[in-house]
Amino acid sequence: MSVNPLRPAELFDGLRLHQNENTGGCSPRVLDAISRMARERVGFYPAYAEMERVGAAYLGVPTERVAFTNGLDEGIMALCVASLRSTPGGVAPEVIIPEPTFEIYRLDTDVAGGKVVRVAPRPDYSFPLPAILAAMTPATRLVLLTNPNNPTGQLVPKEDIRTIARQAPAGATVFLDEAYADFARETFLAELESFPNVIIGRTFSKAFGLAGLRIGCLIGAPDRLAPVIRALPVFSVNVCATVALPAALADRAYLEDYLRQVDESKQLIYSACDRLGFKYWKSGGNFVFVKLGDRAAELVGALAARHIYVKDRSREADCAGCVRISAGWVADTQALVTALDEVLCQVPR
Repeated sequence: MSVNPLRPAELFDGLRLHQNENTGGCSPRVLDAISRMARERVGFYPAYAEMERVGAAYLGVPTERVAFTNGLDEGIMALCVASLRSTPGGVAPEVIIPEPTFEIYRLDTDVAGGKVVRVAPRPDYSFPLPAILAAMTPATRLVLLTNPNNPTGQLVPKEDIRTIARQAPAGATVFLDEAYADFARETFLAELESFPNVIIGRTFSKAFGLAGLRIGCLIGAPDRLAPVIRALPVFSVNVCATVALPAALADRAYLEDYLRQVDESKQLIYSACDRLGFKYWKSGGNFVFVKLGDRAAELVGALAARHIYVKDRSREADCAGCVRISAGWVADTQALVTALDEVLCQVPR
C-alpha cells in the first residue's frame, strides 16, 4: 500500500513544487532514530564511522572513495575552492558550465575566483558535447555536468562523459552532479575507477527527504578527493544527519514507493501538458521542465496565489517561457493539475 505522509499545515503555507524536495518528508524511521538519540550525543562532536560505512555500502564504493558533506552544496563549494587556484602566468582558472543548469555553479565559481566559460544549450536541450570539447583550454580546471540535468531533466549519454573525461586537460576535474540519479536509476559510479579525473556528487535531500538535515557526498579517487577534503570544514555534517542517513537508507520500501509516485506524477504532468498544449521535456529527475510561453510569469503568479509554487525560469535567456515543476507524491501532483486547469480557465489566451 502506498505511503502518503501527512503534511502538517502549520509548517507550510502551500505546496512547494519549486525546490524538488520530497514534500512528504523523510521515512518515519528517520524521526524514530533521531528521537532515540541520547542527549549526551548532541553535546559531543559527531562520529562518522557508521554513517560512512552504511552510506558507502549503499553507493557500492569503498569508504575511502567517499567524502560526506553538509549537503551537496558544500561539496561543490569545496571542489571549487580546491580547484580554482591561479594558473601559471596569472591566467584565471576556467570552469566550463553547460547551461541551463544549477545556479550555484556560477556563484561558487565566482566566489572561488574562477572564470565561468558558459556553453549555450542546443534548441532541444540535448547534451552539447562538441561545444563542451571546443570550450576546453589549458586553463580549464573544472567541467561541471549535471546528470540528469537540472532544470531540463535530460540525461547525459555515458559515452559523452567518457569522451569529456578522456579529453579534459591534465589536472582538470570533471564533476558529475548526480543529485537526481535515484530517480533516473542511472549512475556513472561503476566507471569511476577507469576515470580517476571524475568526481561524482550525490545528495540525500531529494529521494530520501533529508533536505532539512543537509547530507550529501562526493565520490572519487582518494588522491583526487584529498585536496577537496582539505577545503571542507571540520565536523560539518551534524549529528542528526549522521543518525538519519542509516535509518533512511534502511527503509527501501519507503524509497521505492516514493520513486514509483514520482514516475506516476511525471506521467500526470505529461498528460496535462499534452491536453493543454504545452511543450515539455521528458525528465530523468523528480521534476518536469515545461514551456508555458509568454504567459509563464502570469501563470506562475496565478498558481502562487493559490499557494502552489513552481520554479519560474522564464526570465533566463536559455529558458524563456519555461518553468520547472517538481513531481513527487501523486496527491500533490493532482492538486497542481487541478489548479492549473482552474488558472487556465481564468487567464485569457
